[in-house]
Amino acid sequence: MALHFCERYKLMVLKVSSKFELRRFCRTTGAVALLKLSQPNHDELGYADSVSVEEIGGVRVTIVKNEEGGNLVSAVVLRGSTDSILDDLERAVDDGVNTYKAMCRDSRTVPGAAATEIELARKLKEFSFKETGLDQYAIAKFAESFEMVPRTLAENAGLNAMEIISSLYAEHAAGNTNVGIGLEEGVCKDVSTMSIWDLHLTKFFALKYAADAACTVLRVDQIIMAKPAGGPKRDPPAGMDED
Repeated sequence: MALHFCERYKLMVLKVSSKFELRRFCRTTGAVALLKLSQPNHDELGYADSVSVEEIGGVRVTIVKNEEGGNLVSAVVLRGSTDSILDDLERAVDDGVNTYKAMCRDSRTVPGAAATEIELARKLKEFSFKETGLDQYAIAKFAESFEMVPRTLAENAGLNAMEIISSLYAEHAAGNTNVGIGLEEGVCKDVSTMSIWDLHLTKFFALKYAADAACTVLRVDQIIMAKPAGGPKRDPPAGMDED
């Protein structure tokens, strides 16, 4: 009956089964989702420039365009030959959007291509030489853990990891703190000339959470293993059947 009157008065009806899609539709049009079927107020109404049904990749989709109404939502259509390619594309878009959001909070950047990790490792090793006792070895090992980033980059690019790390240490000791790994040429280069930068906020929290996880594991001084209750099982008497 409701669809009859909607069709009679030329009202378009969309069936949205997901509440997340409904929230996205309300954000797109600026409307308010009503729990009861009643007459909406002026503030609860939304706006859309056009609503059309198109076919994308064999799937019929409803496209809502709202370019003049201050739309806060946009859709990105990704296409790929396999599911793995689509997953990589989706991950790349998600990383790009999150990077932009992080830059809006803190726009500071640090040199990329393992330049920051090598500089931190060098500074920590210099600091470990000033300490005495067992703390010196702990700081030196913590500094050595930063070499995992340039080592992984070099191995994935088919380069000699030991030579790359040695060259990076030599360049940074000479004062060239922006020198990182140039994967295309396989040499150490100034990453500022290649415009390779990492977000300071991302690098800060990555190191913070990694250090917190390592400290949490080191605080565990006892491991309690769960064993079945009761004593050892007794062997059945010899010469007796199970029956």
